[in-house]
Amino acid sequence: MLGRVPAPERLTIAQVTPQPWGARHEINEFAGRVASELAERGHRIVIAAPSESRAEVRDSRAAIAAAKDRPASLFGRGEPRVLALGTGIPLPRGPRPRAAPLPLDISRALEGLLGGVEFDLVHVHDPFAPSVSSAALRHSRSLNVGSFHEPSERILSTQVARPLVEIFLGRLDARTASCGETESLMERFFPGPYERVEPGADADVEPWWPGGADGVERRPRIAFCLDEERGALRLFLRAIRRLDPDGNWEAAVWAADPAEVRVAQRLRNRVRSVGPAECSAEALIAGADILVAASGGPRPAPGMVRAALATGTAPVCSQIPLYRELLRDGELGLEFQPGDSITLAGQLERLLASPALRRELAAKARGSVRDWGAVADQVEAIYQRICGRRHDPRGNPEVRRRIARRREIHVDLHMHTDHSSDCATPVETLLATARDAGLGAIAITDHNEVSGAFAAAELADEFGVKVIIAEEVKTAAEGEVIGLFLDELIPRGMTMAETVAEIHRQGGLVYVPHPFDRLHSVPDYEHLLEIVEEIDILEVFNPRVALSAFNEEAERFAAKYRIVPGAGSDSHVAQGLGSVMIRVHDFDGPEEFLESMRDADIVRKKRNLIYVQTLKWLQTGGGRGGKRLASRAGKA
Repeated sequence: MLGRVPAPERLTIAQVTPQPWGARHEINEFAGRVASELAERGHRIVIAAPSESRAEVRDSRAAIAAAKDRPASLFGRGEPRVLALGTGIPLPRGPRPRAAPLPLDISRALEGLLGGVEFDLVHVHDPFAPSVSSAALRHSRSLNVGSFHEPSERILSTQVARPLVEIFLGRLDARTASCGETESLMERFFPGPYERVEPGADADVEPWWPGGADGVERRPRIAFCLDEERGALRLFLRAIRRLDPDGNWEAAVWAADPAEVRVAQRLRNRVRSVGPAECSAEALIAGADILVAASGGPRPAPGMVRAALATGTAPVCSQIPLYRELLRDGELGLEFQPGDSITLAGQLERLLASPALRRELAAKARGSVRDWGAVADQVEAIYQRICGRRHDPRGNPEVRRRIARRREIHVDLHMHTDHSSDCATPVETLLATARDAGLGAIAITDHNEVSGAFAAAELADEFGVKVIIAEEVKTAAEGEVIGLFLDELIPRGMTMAETVAEIHRQGGLVYVPHPFDRLHSVPDYEHLLEIVEEIDILEVFNPRVALSAFNEEAERFAAKYRIVPGAGSDSHVAQGLGSVMIRVHDFDGPEEFLESMRDADIVRKKRNLIYVQTLKWLQTGGGRGGKRLASRAGKA
């Protein structure tokens, strides 16, 4: 029933990476390149990441504090703004750093950023707990996108903390995976819908090679990247030693610190080491004829293989799943068993001896890797899709103006009578209690039954309380949903989509009760996303939930999808009625009621949950059913 507002042309986005910014890492490259592309299109983007620079941390904290009063000051023009979060303790060093630890100052910085600036989206990378990305999910009140990159190590290492990870991942509104292996592992350990968003590579890199300009008779060139595959250097050098030392070839090893590369005396005229002072790793790969990717461990470097495929350099890769996926099982490059230096040497000899084979592989690889602009297109489409699912908070201004002149009343939207199997409160008792509690209207939401609501409606004038005919319907396998303003019974056991459609067919409103309460029969996050456009009101406060975190999660969901928030006592005994009330302008029918709810105030009254639950247990005979159910059973 609610209108939708199109996604804005310019989005406000926070990209959060768990890796120290400036470190050479697949995640940072993805976040940085996509952010740059989107910033050029007019989106306002910040990149939040750990940092080892205390000066950068101080500057970023000052910028976050200033943004509370001037949000626009946080964003750059045409480029993303990088915010260095605190470190607190030293970050892990090395060319392939682990995810940064999560000290308290980083969590506070994230809370200040995500709580002080209104973002359309928070895009987190590898949000496994504990990490900067998982902390961002904890503090985010925006739509969330999660991208998963690491193919095995981080996924498998989270199983001890699986319950905590599942809570955080449950806050994701879209999930992406950078490769098929990561996607299959995530679906296995953390089931859900994942969209494949493969990273890009630049095809127009200016090639570079040590030794000056290329000659016509230049020797075939072999490249290896130490910082990407440190553990495979010895294997690479063993394979190189098997090549003819007087043969027609040369090799170069790229390293952040070229002095780390030590080569045997007899190979020094063939194997050189270069570093960032001379060129980038991508430029070296572009200038080579062959790239060796020899990793056999849990940290492969697919970025350099994509760089080779994009620039026409023939890759020779170990047969690990991620490399096999990139090479399409050997169609785009040659392979060898991990750790097998003899086969690696043999594959190098094949390529060195056959320029035609190298040209054939380059031709097949052409177009196999997208540029970063195409990757940004896909990410932007995901952003627009989930932003387009948000509700239009403006509603119907004309109806709103009409009801604004009316008196205010208090409403309780969730309660039960003895027409429910788990309640023993007679209709008359409920109405009298509602009147005495100062309620002007109530929604009677018996389980899979409307007879109690119709009975109350007949007595409503006598007690001076308006009654909304409603029903809490149990779906086949997706939890419960309430229909407000119904005309007739909705049978239990249909799918959620069918039940929601029937509510709207009757002209009613879809009200989702106690979402995220694991102790109730509720639709999970994914089922809510499937019907998010059809939800009219989401219950953000229910006093009967055992943990306040359940209500907080519901409030978060309603806020980011801009769904009208609601509340109800969920009373199963008269003493619980009115423990939460909504102050609204008086209404006539579902349309006016929905517009009244947009400006409503939720009023909470303290009730002892144990006391109320004990009364319910006693009144229903130890939970065996209400009086009406018991009387029916006796007659039978």
